Amino acid sequence: MERGRPMEEVKMLVSGYVVKDQRRIVRVSFIRGTDYAEGTLPDGVIDKSKGFSEEEIRKLANFLRVNKNEILGEAKKVNPIRSWLRE
Repeated sequence: MERGRPMEEVKMLVSGYVVKDQRRIVRVSFIRGTDYAEGTLPDGVIDKSKGFSEEEIRKLANFLRVNKNEILGEAKKVNPIRSWLRE
């Protein structure tokens, strides 16, 4: 790792399903301190990032593809109204 920070420190946030360009997608964010990477499923691509190396971005995209079904399952459980009401 270029920055000397282990990938274990990365937190993952999963959105519920959203519609974009007439497609249902899930946004996935990876956060490590001030570094971030954002991607989408079902495509399994990282489309925004800051602070992660190119190698780390490839690993995160691979993680999305390999764990797609589990992550999409988590997205089905997300209830944005319930989360919003808790604040």
